[in-house]
Amino acid sequence: MRIWAIANQKGGVGKTTTTLALGRGLAALGHRVLLIDLDPHSSLTRAFGVPIDPPPRGVLELFGTPPADLASLAHESDIPELSYICAQSALATLERRSANQPGLGLALQSAMARHASQHDYILLDCAPTLGLLMINALAAADRLIIPTQAEPLALHGLAGMNHTAQMVQRSRRRELPVSILPTLFDRRTRAGNETLKQMQASYGERAWEDAIPVDTRICNAESLARPLPPGEYPGRGLSAYRRALEWILADDAGCMEQAA
Repeated sequence: MRIWAIANQKGGVGKTTTTLALGRGLAALGHRVLLIDLDPHSSLTRAFGVPIDPPPRGVLELFGTPPADLASLAHESDIPELSYICAQSALATLERRSANQPGLGLALQSAMARHASQHDYILLDCAPTLGLLMINALAAADRLIIPTQAEPLALHGLAGMNHTAQMVQRSRRRELPVSILPTLFDRRTRAGNETLKQMQASYGERAWEDAIPVDTRICNAESLARPLPPGEYPGRGLSAYRRALEWILADDAGCMEQAA
């Protein structure tokens, strides 16, 4: 089982879209995939049509005493081999609970360790906040994927997220490979092209040499939570995500070989 955290401390960079696109891409390759929504705003959960009220069972139960079993919280989606676990707005209260409830920083890692044989890939859709939930995700992850807009201001968020990844890697004492995925790219703008070049020059092989273009077909995450009708063109964005997935999988395989 491989665990990928999709995270950026900056919002609006396409984290949920990236989680859905990569998840359905892995499922199309025949892998059993579980998506976990770690954002109290619950964008991934809403994409699957889960109502806000009453709050669904989900990630919060993994932090209970005793914690719920991961498999008991998973819902099957309409996409074969793709399931998901819901977020709840009450996840925002975990920061306060952590002061009086030791061990919450590793709750997610413990839950997934007990679940090792159920799925081939688990993708963690993180909130744009450096807090307990993101630390849980980074502590458990085998890889960090950082979606980031190809625009000048986004480079500051990327630098911050990269710094956080380095700190977590030192504390957990095992490598955390990083894949930087340029998103929402508009090749018609000078700023976008210059930022993409700067990003790729600064981060080298960790940054994808291509970029996910702006595409209205995937601007609504709900469209990615449904199967693609037979014969329908997936659009530029989803096609780019498929190429990005190939790049990530190739690097993941290389990292596993080095670790073996």
